[in-house]
Amino acid sequence: MENTVRELRTKLNMTQEELAAQAGVSRQTIISIESGRYNPSIMLAYKIARHFGLPIEEVFLCEKELEEE
Repeated sequence: MENTVRELRTKLNMTQEELAAQAGVSRQTIISIESGRYNPSIMLAYKIARHFGLPIEEVFLCEKELEEE
């Protein structure tokens, strides 16, 4: 699943470590999400999206996955 986490985080001049602390996960988890190697749970996706003040679907983009079904 694609996401805009890196773009949103850098717009706010936030480090991966800061976002990880806000979301209650490790920096490595944020790295994995940003690189697309890890899809977060719905709760983690909600926490991250909420931190940016956006709905989940604006942060985590699953259009390609839906088209493949």
